[in-house]
Formats: sequence, C-alpha cells, structure tokens
Amino acid sequence: MNSSQRLFFVALLPPQEIQDYANDIKQHFADHYASKHAQKSPPHITLQPPFQWRVDQSSLLQAVLSEFSRQQQPFSVTLSGFAAFPPRVIYINVVRSPELLSLQTQLLTQMETQLAIIEKVGKKRPFVPHMTVAFRDLSKQNFHAAWAEFSKRQLHFEFIADKLTLLIHDGQGWHIQSEFAFLSGHS
Repeated sequence: MNSSQRLFFVALLPPQEIQDYANDIKQHFADHYASKHAQKSPPHITLQPPFQWRVDQSSLLQAVLSEFSRQQQPFSVTLSGFAAFPPRVIYINVVRSPELLSLQTQLLTQMETQLAIIEKVGKKRPFVPHMTVAFRDLSKQNFHAAWAEFSKRQLHFEFIADKLTLLIHDGQGWHIQSEFAFLSGHS
C-alpha cells in the first residue's frame, strides 16, 4: 500500500449510548481477557469490509456513498444477546432484518458498479451482521472463558439506522471520515 492509499470501510454506527455500552464491554475484554484489538475502532456493524482507496480520490468515494444514502429509508436495527465465531471472535448479535440485508447487498453492488470495489469474501458467504467486542488477539483459552461468561448474558437494544459512516485507518486505528444521511434521516 503506497502512501497515497488508505484503508476505508463502510458501516452503521449505533447511537452514542449504545456505543458507550459496547465500549464498556470492549474494556471488560481488555481488562479481563487481554483482548484490546476491538478498541481500535468505534462500535459498528460492517457493511462494506475494509478496502484500499486513493486519498486524493476520496471525494469520488464520498459522492457515491452520499448518492446511495439519499436513496435509503431509515429503518430499525435490533441488537440481541451475544454470539461468536469460534475460536477468536465474540460479538453483539445483530438481528438479520430484510432491510439490513437489502441495504448491505445494495451497497456492495453500488461499490462494485460505481467504484470497481469488489468484495470477494462477501460474495462467497452469507452476510452475518455483528458488532465485534473481542477478536484477533483473544486467545483460544480466553475465548472459552469469556464465552462461558457472555453466552448467557442478556442484551437488547433497538435503534433507527439513518446514516452510513465511512471510516478511515490512520495506521493506528479507525476513525470516522464522513457520515451520509439517509432520505429523511438526520446527519
């Protein structure tokens, strides 16, 4: 990756109070299970996984996302309990609604047709919406201990998704670059 390229991804970010809750959970994993990697990004539901893009072409990327977002209607997202991708990932479960699945499919199609950004992995396996709280640096031993704690823990939130968020990697972690309001959504 040369200096004019950066990693970006597109996500739904929940409201601040849900982010605060998820960040508290991430801190719990850092304190009790030596898993800090999830703290490198704000709590989010990935729609378009990380891709490389030229920084000097970011206005084109933002124009496509803005146009796409203006065609979307706000919709309800439900977070319910915890789930896992053994043996390394624990996440807040996101209910697979038709609206969420449709948004993700449409976004990937738009990114491919408008920007030639092709998500090869996403085409091979079904979309499992999730909000990661521990991954990558969670050891197998700590995964089993943490999953024993979190598998039965109750959690329920609902929020209205009314914007897409573009995040950029600065070499250390992920930061919000831009937000794109849905039709009749608030930016």
